Amino acid sequence: MTSPQGIKGTDVDVRTGDGVADAYFVHPDGPGPHPGVLLYQDAFGLRPHLRSMADRLAGEGYAVLVPNVFYRHGRSPVFDLPGFIDPEARPEIWQAIGPVMQALTPELVVRDADAYLRRLEEDPLVADGPVAVTGYCMGARLALYTAGAHPGRVAAMAGFHGGRLATDAPDSPHLVADRVTAEVYFGHADADASMPPEQQRRLEEALTAAGVRHRCEVYPGAHHGYTQADTSAYDKDGDDRHWAALLDLLARTF
Repeated sequence: MTSPQGIKGTDVDVRTGDGVADAYFVHPDGPGPHPGVLLYQDAFGLRPHLRSMADRLAGEGYAVLVPNVFYRHGRSPVFDLPGFIDPEARPEIWQAIGPVMQALTPELVVRDADAYLRRLEEDPLVADGPVAVTGYCMGARLALYTAGAHPGRVAAMAGFHGGRLATDAPDSPHLVADRVTAEVYFGHADADASMPPEQQRRLEEALTAAGVRHRCEVYPGAHHGYTQADTSAYDKDGDDRHWAALLDLLARTF
Protein backbone atom coordinates (compact mmCIF):
# COMPACT_ATOMS: atom_id res chain seq x y z
CA MET A 1 0.00 0.00 0.00
CA THR A 2 1.49 3.36 -0.99
CA SER A 3 1.85 6.07 1.63
CA PRO A 4 -0.32 9.19 1.22
CA GLN A 5 1.18 12.66 1.30
CA GLY A 6 -0.03 13.53 4.77
CA ILE A 7 -2.13 12.58 7.74
CA LYS A 8 -4.72 14.27 9.90
CA GLY A 9 -5.13 13.47 13.60
CA THR A 10 -7.78 14.69 16.01
CA ASP A 11 -8.87 14.08 19.58
CA VAL A 12 -12.29 12.45 19.72
CA ASP A 13 -14.69 11.13 22.33
CA VAL A 14 -16.18 7.66 22.15
CA ARG A 15 -19.41 7.04 24.04
CA THR A 16 -19.38 3.69 25.82
CA GLY A 17 -21.84 1.86 28.04
CA ASP A 18 -20.12 3.36 31.07
CA GLY A 19 -19.32 6.89 29.98
CA VAL A 20 -17.07 8.60 27.48
CA ALA A 21 -13.60 7.45 26.45
CA ASP A 22 -11.26 10.05 25.07
CA ALA A 23 -9.30 8.81 22.07
CA TYR A 24 -6.98 9.78 19.26
CA PHE A 25 -8.18 9.27 15.68
CA VAL A 26 -5.82 9.71 12.75
CA HIS A 27 -6.21 9.00 9.04
CA PRO A 28 -4.59 9.82 5.70
CA ASP A 29 -5.27 13.39 4.64
CA GLY A 30 -6.68 12.38 1.32
CA PRO A 31 -9.55 10.62 -0.41
CA GLY A 32 -11.05 7.82 1.64
CA PRO A 33 -12.39 5.69 3.03
CA HIS A 34 -9.43 3.86 4.56
CA PRO A 35 -9.10 0.44 6.26
CA GLY A 36 -9.69 0.74 9.99
CA VAL A 37 -7.29 -0.19 12.79
CA LEU A 38 -8.02 -0.23 16.51
CA LEU A 39 -4.77 0.27 18.45
CA TYR A 40 -4.67 -0.71 22.11
CA GLN A 41 -2.25 1.03 24.45
CA ASP A 42 0.27 -0.43 26.86
CA ALA A 43 -0.06 0.12 30.61
CA PHE A 44 1.38 3.64 30.48
CA GLY A 45 -1.60 4.85 28.49
CA LEU A 46 -2.47 7.22 25.67
CA ARG A 47 0.47 9.59 25.32
CA PRO A 48 2.62 11.17 22.57
CA HIS A 49 4.44 7.94 21.68
CA LEU A 50 1.17 6.04 21.13
CA ARG A 51 -0.01 8.89 18.93
CA SER A 52 3.19 8.69 16.90
CA MET A 53 2.65 4.96 16.37
CA ALA A 54 -0.86 5.65 15.14
CA ASP A 55 0.48 8.42 12.90
CA ARG A 56 2.87 5.96 11.29
CA LEU A 57 0.02 3.57 10.53
CA ALA A 58 -2.03 6.43 9.09
CA GLY A 59 0.94 7.29 6.88
CA GLU A 60 0.67 3.76 5.50
CA GLY A 61 -2.95 4.34 4.52
CA TYR A 62 -5.00 3.33 7.56
CA ALA A 63 -7.58 5.08 9.74
CA VAL A 64 -6.51 4.45 13.33
CA LEU A 65 -8.34 4.80 16.65
CA VAL A 66 -6.35 4.79 19.91
CA PRO A 67 -8.73 4.87 22.91
CA ASN A 68 -7.82 5.72 26.47
CA VAL A 69 -8.89 2.38 27.91
CA PHE A 70 -8.49 3.77 31.44
CA TYR A 71 -11.14 6.44 30.84
CA ARG A 72 -13.08 5.38 33.93
CA HIS A 73 -10.22 6.86 35.95
CA GLY A 74 -10.01 10.13 34.03
CA ARG A 75 -9.07 11.57 30.68
CA SER A 76 -5.56 11.05 29.40
CA PRO A 77 -2.94 11.40 30.64
CA VAL A 78 -4.31 9.31 33.49
CA PHE A 79 -0.87 9.04 35.12
CA ASP A 80 1.85 11.59 35.79
CA LEU A 81 4.61 10.16 33.63
CA PRO A 82 8.05 11.49 32.77
CA GLY A 83 9.02 12.06 29.16
CA PHE A 84 11.25 8.98 29.37
CA ILE A 85 9.75 6.14 31.40
CA ASP A 86 12.08 3.94 33.45
CA PRO A 87 10.01 1.96 35.97
CA GLU A 88 13.14 0.70 37.74
CA ALA A 89 14.17 4.28 38.46
CA ARG A 90 10.64 5.22 39.52
CA PRO A 91 8.96 2.11 40.98
CA GLU A 92 6.11 4.24 42.30
CA ILE A 93 4.79 4.36 38.72
CA TRP A 94 3.49 0.80 39.10
CA GLN A 95 1.85 1.64 42.41
CA ALA A 96 -0.41 4.01 40.51
CA ILE A 97 -0.88 1.91 37.39
CA GLY A 98 -1.40 -1.53 38.95
CA PRO A 99 -4.84 -0.98 40.51
CA VAL A 100 -6.12 0.75 37.37
CA MET A 101 -5.03 -2.17 35.21
CA GLN A 102 -6.66 -4.69 37.56
CA ALA A 103 -9.93 -2.76 37.48
CA LEU A 104 -10.19 -3.25 33.71
CA THR A 105 -11.81 -6.68 33.75
CA PRO A 106 -12.34 -8.86 30.67
CA GLU A 107 -16.04 -8.05 30.84
CA LEU A 108 -15.33 -4.33 30.66
CA VAL A 109 -12.80 -4.84 27.87
CA VAL A 110 -15.37 -6.63 25.73
CA ARG A 111 -18.07 -4.06 26.41
CA ASP A 112 -15.78 -1.16 25.59
CA ALA A 113 -14.51 -2.90 22.46
CA ASP A 114 -18.01 -2.84 21.04
CA ALA A 115 -18.05 0.96 21.39
CA TYR A 116 -14.59 1.38 19.85
CA LEU A 117 -15.46 -0.84 16.89
CA ARG A 118 -18.76 0.95 16.43
CA ARG A 119 -16.92 4.30 16.36
CA LEU A 120 -14.79 3.01 13.50
CA GLU A 121 -17.78 1.49 11.68
CA GLU A 122 -19.76 4.72 11.82
CA ASP A 123 -16.97 7.02 10.62
CA PRO A 124 -17.26 7.78 6.89
CA LEU A 125 -13.45 7.94 6.69
CA VAL A 126 -13.25 4.24 7.59
CA ALA A 127 -13.88 1.60 4.95
CA ASP A 128 -16.82 -0.75 5.34
CA GLY A 129 -16.17 -4.22 6.65
CA PRO A 130 -14.02 -5.74 9.40
CA VAL A 131 -11.06 -3.90 10.88
CA ALA A 132 -7.68 -4.88 12.31
CA VAL A 133 -6.74 -4.73 15.99
CA THR A 134 -3.23 -4.41 17.39
CA GLY A 135 -2.13 -4.16 21.00
CA TYR A 136 1.00 -3.67 23.07
CA CYS A 137 1.88 -5.14 26.48
CA MET A 138 -1.51 -5.28 28.24
CA GLY A 139 -3.02 -4.16 24.94
CA ALA A 140 -2.21 -7.55 23.44
CA ARG A 141 -4.65 -9.12 25.91
CA LEU A 142 -7.26 -6.54 25.02
CA ALA A 143 -6.76 -7.26 21.33
CA LEU A 144 -7.24 -11.00 21.80
CA TYR A 145 -10.35 -10.51 23.93
CA THR A 146 -11.71 -8.17 21.26
CA ALA A 147 -11.06 -10.62 18.42
CA GLY A 148 -12.76 -13.40 20.37
CA ALA A 149 -15.80 -11.38 21.39
CA HIS A 150 -16.37 -9.69 18.01
CA PRO A 151 -15.18 -12.19 15.39
CA GLY A 152 -17.25 -10.81 12.54
CA ARG A 153 -15.82 -7.36 13.06
CA VAL A 154 -12.10 -8.19 13.35
CA ALA A 155 -10.24 -9.51 10.31
CA ALA A 156 -6.70 -9.35 11.71
CA MET A 157 -5.26 -9.22 15.22
CA ALA A 158 -1.69 -8.57 16.35
CA GLY A 159 -0.14 -8.48 19.81
CA PHE A 160 3.40 -7.44 20.72
CA HIS A 161 5.24 -8.13 23.98
CA GLY A 162 1.96 -9.18 25.56
CA GLY A 163 1.91 -10.68 29.02
CA ARG A 164 -0.30 -13.21 30.81
CA LEU A 165 -1.94 -14.32 27.57
CA ALA A 166 -2.28 -17.98 28.56
CA THR A 167 -2.54 -18.44 32.31
CA ASP A 168 -4.44 -20.91 34.47
CA ALA A 169 -7.12 -18.33 35.23
CA PRO A 170 -10.68 -19.12 34.12
CA ASP A 171 -10.76 -15.90 32.10
CA SER A 172 -7.31 -16.25 30.51
CA PRO A 173 -7.23 -14.58 27.07
CA HIS A 174 -6.15 -17.75 25.24
CA LEU A 175 -9.48 -19.36 26.09
CA VAL A 176 -11.25 -17.20 23.50
CA ALA A 177 -9.23 -18.76 20.67
CA ASP A 178 -12.12 -20.98 19.58
CA ARG A 179 -14.14 -17.85 18.78
CA VAL A 180 -11.48 -16.03 16.79
CA THR A 181 -11.87 -15.86 13.01
CA ALA A 182 -9.17 -13.24 12.40
CA GLU A 183 -5.65 -13.98 11.25
CA VAL A 184 -3.44 -13.61 14.32
CA TYR A 185 0.18 -12.61 14.90
CA PHE A 186 2.08 -12.48 18.19
CA GLY A 187 5.59 -11.12 18.64
CA HIS A 188 6.76 -12.25 22.08
CA ALA A 189 9.58 -10.57 23.96
CA ASP A 190 12.56 -12.78 24.75
CA ALA A 191 12.92 -13.80 28.42
CA ASP A 192 9.64 -12.07 29.33
CA ALA A 193 8.66 -13.07 32.86
CA SER A 194 5.03 -12.17 32.10
CA MET A 195 4.93 -14.51 29.07
CA PRO A 196 7.23 -17.48 29.84
CA PRO A 197 7.73 -20.42 27.44
CA GLU A 198 4.96 -22.49 29.02
CA GLN A 199 2.44 -19.72 28.34
CA GLN A 200 3.77 -19.30 24.83
CA ARG A 201 3.21 -23.01 24.19
CA ARG A 202 -0.27 -22.92 25.71
CA LEU A 203 -1.25 -19.97 23.52
CA GLU A 204 0.12 -21.64 20.39
CA GLU A 205 -1.67 -24.88 21.19
CA ALA A 206 -4.98 -23.08 21.75
CA LEU A 207 -4.74 -21.21 18.46
CA THR A 208 -3.76 -24.37 16.59
CA ALA A 209 -6.54 -26.44 18.15
CA ALA A 210 -9.07 -23.75 17.20
CA GLY A 211 -7.89 -23.71 13.58
CA VAL A 212 -6.88 -20.04 13.79
CA ARG A 213 -4.52 -18.91 11.06
CA HIS A 214 -1.64 -17.56 13.12
CA ARG A 215 2.06 -17.03 13.67
CA CYS A 216 3.74 -16.69 17.06
CA GLU A 217 7.38 -15.59 17.14
CA VAL A 218 9.91 -14.79 19.85
CA TYR A 219 12.11 -11.73 19.30
CA PRO A 220 15.60 -12.65 20.60
CA GLY A 221 17.12 -10.09 22.95
CA ALA A 222 13.99 -7.94 23.05
CA HIS A 223 12.57 -7.03 26.44
CA HIS A 224 8.94 -6.66 27.48
CA GLY A 225 7.95 -3.28 26.02
CA TYR A 226 10.42 -3.35 23.15
CA THR A 227 8.27 -1.22 20.82
CA GLN A 228 7.90 1.70 23.22
CA ALA A 229 10.58 4.25 22.31
CA ASP A 230 9.83 6.47 25.31
CA THR A 231 10.72 3.70 27.79
CA SER A 232 13.86 1.97 29.01
CA ALA A 233 12.64 -1.32 27.45
CA TYR A 234 12.90 -0.06 23.88
CA ASP A 235 14.77 -2.22 21.39
CA LYS A 236 15.19 -0.80 17.89
CA ASP A 237 15.73 -4.16 16.21
CA GLY A 238 12.63 -5.58 17.87
CA ASP A 239 10.63 -2.49 17.02
CA ASP A 240 11.68 -2.62 13.36
CA ARG A 241 10.74 -6.29 13.22
CA HIS A 242 7.38 -5.48 14.79
CA TRP A 243 6.59 -2.86 12.15
CA ALA A 244 7.50 -5.24 9.35
CA ALA A 245 5.28 -7.98 10.77
CA LEU A 246 2.36 -5.66 11.49
CA LEU A 247 2.39 -3.98 8.09
CA ASP A 248 2.69 -7.36 6.38
CA LEU A 249 -0.37 -8.60 8.28
CA LEU A 250 -2.36 -5.48 7.38
CA ALA A 251 -1.36 -5.69 3.74
CA ARG A 252 -2.62 -9.28 3.55
CA THR A 253 -5.84 -8.33 5.31
CA PHE A 254 -6.80 -5.27 3.29
